[in-house]
Amino acid sequence: MSDTSQSKTVASGEKFRTTEGIVAIKDGQKRRASSEPQLFEPKPKWLRVKAPSGSRFEAVKRNVGEHRLSTVCQESHCPNMGECWSNGTATIMLMGSVCTRACRFCAVDTGNPNGWLDQEEPQNTAKSVELMALRYIVLTSVDRDDLDDGGAAHYAACVRAIKERTPQVVVEALTPDFDGDLRAIERVADSGLEVFAQNVETVKRLTHEVRDPRAGYEKTLRVLEHAKRHRPEMLTKTSLMLGLGESDEEVLQTMDDLRAIGVDILTLGQYLQPTRNHLPVKRWVSPEEFNRLRDIGLAKGFMEVAA
Repeated sequence: MSDTSQSKTVASGEKFRTTEGIVAIKDGQKRRASSEPQLFEPKPKWLRVKAPSGSRFEAVKRNVGEHRLSTVCQESHCPNMGECWSNGTATIMLMGSVCTRACRFCAVDTGNPNGWLDQEEPQNTAKSVELMALRYIVLTSVDRDDLDDGGAAHYAACVRAIKERTPQVVVEALTPDFDGDLRAIERVADSGLEVFAQNVETVKRLTHEVRDPRAGYEKTLRVLEHAKRHRPEMLTKTSLMLGLGESDEEVLQTMDDLRAIGVDILTLGQYLQPTRNHLPVKRWVSPEEFNRLRDIGLAKGFMEVAA
């Protein structure tokens, strides 16, 4: 097992120890000799992005580092990080960089933080948002099944700290499912945010294959439904990855399931395999298909479909 001084060079799928002393699996999935077919053809041109650079990118990077923040941009190997950071925006990941779950699409490190939390994170997050002069901030987090409330109180404290410093900033919380704990959902919903999000990730049939066993299609629907019922004026949002083997009919059924519980905003995106240890891409979805699905989603009543 690698120690903290070596963690940045740990190979994907190996155990290492974080600077907080947490034992984790690099990129969330152990090394495996995959028998699944791999789509090794080059990415289509519409998915290729420029390497991140520029003064704004460096400023955001420096700001994130100085305030000891984790970002889903870095931890999940997001290919859009350069574009977002160059525009002065970032999705901040709360409660550390080690998740208690191991979804097969996600490159966030996996382990058991054993209750560790950065008590200065709420104020550091608020300072960072103020320094970046943001109008809209997305807060997400790792799953923290090691905490009694799933981290809901800490999450809510971060939102309140942002609103106290910069009340004009619109806050979107992309939350874990809190294992379906309704009181935890309410605590976050009552913290002052404008958008409550919890990702369904994939269609019902593929949920067991794609997500951690502790997650669930129906569980995510219940979380979103309760958040909307508790705060009807608050927007609810979810995301669906495409390219994992879902059918067109399954995508449309998922849209219907989401609209039935009042979800306002849907994001559709191409799944990209983070490492060889993660699920392979089954197909590339064209911009034309995304546009078609966006039109269908709007016709079904979503306020917005970002595809």
